[in-house]
Amino acid sequence: MTDIFHEVDEEVRRERLQKLWERYSIYIIGVAVLIVAAMAAWRGYEWWIEKQAAEAGSKFEQALTLSEEGKHADAEQAFAKIAADAPAGYRVLARFRAAAELAQDKPADAVKAYDQIAADGSFGQTMQDLAALRAGMLLVDTAPLAELEKRLAPLAEPGRPFRASAREMLALSAWRNHDAAAARKYIDMLTADAETPPGARTRAEVLSALLAAGGKS
Repeated sequence: MTDIFHEVDEEVRRERLQKLWERYSIYIIGVAVLIVAAMAAWRGYEWWIEKQAAEAGSKFEQALTLSEEGKHADAEQAFAKIAADAPAGYRVLARFRAAAELAQDKPADAVKAYDQIAADGSFGQTMQDLAALRAGMLLVDTAPLAELEKRLAPLAEPGRPFRASAREMLALSAWRNHDAAAARKYIDMLTADAETPPGARTRAEVLSALLAAGGKS
């Protein structure tokens, strides 16, 4: 008797499963197809991203070779093209390198290129600060102190990643513009900051000695 009841239960289960399949099979098949299609699409996307990155890397190496050969105009154009077409990581590097190539022969254009990066919020604060610092480096020998302060004073604030370099350039600009008070202010900021790198601290001490001796640029 037990076997008979067991067989009846099995038959009832099969009938229920058959009815469920007849009612919902189209949905089950549809979901399965969607899962397979989604996995295929994701694999295709990963392949495409890897292909784009490999191509961008190759083009970046070619542009670096142009730069090393002294072909700065050609290198700048190559980096600019990468910055326009490549994946995000290479776009950032390429824009910085394009500006660096411009700096070889066209420093004013390089400053504009760095300014554009510094104004682009999509790069993030660290990259924006770095671009502003690079522009300041190109201007430190020629620009009035007021312009350098407008550009670099925010970068010299506590907590900013390139504050030591910004303070050092501001101190140097103040010294070259014969503003001893401003130079001492930025030197004090350098020496008071425990995280100032040893090299920057040493240069600040040298500049402080020049101020004390009345030295001028």
